[in-house]
Amino acid sequence: MLDPAQLEDTIGYAFNDRATLKLALVHSSTHRRKKDGQSVDNERLEFLGDRVVGLVVADMLFNRFPKDREGDLARRHTALVRREALARVAETISLGEYIDMLPAEAAGGGRENPAILANTCEAVIGAIFTDGGFDAAQTFISRFWAELVEEDLTPPQDNKTALQEWAQGRGLPLPAYKIVEQTGPAHAPVFEIEVRVLNHTPQRAQGTSKRKAEQAAAGALLDVLLDQNK
Repeated sequence: MLDPAQLEDTIGYAFNDRATLKLALVHSSTHRRKKDGQSVDNERLEFLGDRVVGLVVADMLFNRFPKDREGDLARRHTALVRREALARVAETISLGEYIDMLPAEAAGGGRENPAILANTCEAVIGAIFTDGGFDAAQTFISRFWAELVEEDLTPPQDNKTALQEWAQGRGLPLPAYKIVEQTGPAHAPVFEIEVRVLNHTPQRAQGTSKRKAEQAAAGALLDVLLDQNK
């Protein structure tokens, strides 16, 4: 494990209280506890960092894509705050080399585990916010997410993932898909899919494959749901 002080140079932020950074790097596998029994790991900072990165990325997208509809912004946002994006940023700053974890966890590939990297990245953002305030956290996120924002200037089309995360974020069961009808010849079928989310009106869409029809149906329902929340 590398000295956390080296990480400050990489991320471009010097902590006033380096203990906050060190806490952000403690993986829950260490099972360390204070005398009062409270766990000492990065999970609370992870919770905070998740909310901070969500807000800053939303602001970045709002200003970068002034012509996007809400649904398009929501899909971009989902892609940029999901585990894969966080893990990429973590890899960029070699975050895995700084994580404080049990030797067995490290030997099992913990330092390269996308979930651990993503969670720790959120914790570091939470630590920057705690130590230096919103402006410091915004500076870090704007710097390391800028390239991700510019990679694909068209809104992501993974509607199923966006709809699933919308439902999970509100404590609802996962969306349910069913084939309503299949028409056309075997070599050129057309599927009509219905998707439901609990307590919301289902939507249907067609596609030349089941996957395409599900994506289209999910997009239709997501547009309705986001429109209702305006």
